[in-house]
Amino acid sequence: MLHDLKSPAHMTPIVGMLYAAVRENYARLRSITEAMSQDEVDYRGRENSMNSTAQLIRHLAIVDLNWVFRIKGQPLPTPLQQLYGPMIDEQRRIPMVQDVPLRTLMSQYEDVLNMLDEACAQLTDADLARIVTFGHDNEKQATLRWGLWHIADHSRYHQAQINLLRKWFCEH
Repeated sequence: MLHDLKSPAHMTPIVGMLYAAVRENYARLRSITEAMSQDEVDYRGRENSMNSTAQLIRHLAIVDLNWVFRIKGQPLPTPLQQLYGPMIDEQRRIPMVQDVPLRTLMSQYEDVLNMLDEACAQLTDADLARIVTFGHDNEKQATLRWGLWHIADHSRYHQAQINLLRKWFCEH
């Protein structure tokens, strides 16, 4: 099997390479989670104090969804806010997600990545220098180039947490 970050034909080279990194990480997430039971998806660690796989997948979806609309230069539509929920709860933590089937979580995340594909297809490599705000209070700034890289990096970060949860789940 050849691993590569080949740009999709409908995207410019740099946009496509960054998007390919996002898709590669999504495929990796699918392979990590594909055989999980509902109990494992909802497992919150040894002391029930960590974010579950369900919470982490929903978190990745809502963060990436927000980036899709930053790329588009549009506010996140209310129906999507309602479907995916907030990025953080009142305690500024990742919101609780429980008893949501893995199939549903991954399907919703796939929908976000399809929206990202459409948004990236409209970008040029020069557009990647555009600066947008982000953060829970829009207190940070980044280029779209950094935002696309962050989507891929953020996924890998939480995949490491999911792998640890899987290890602990098998031990208990």
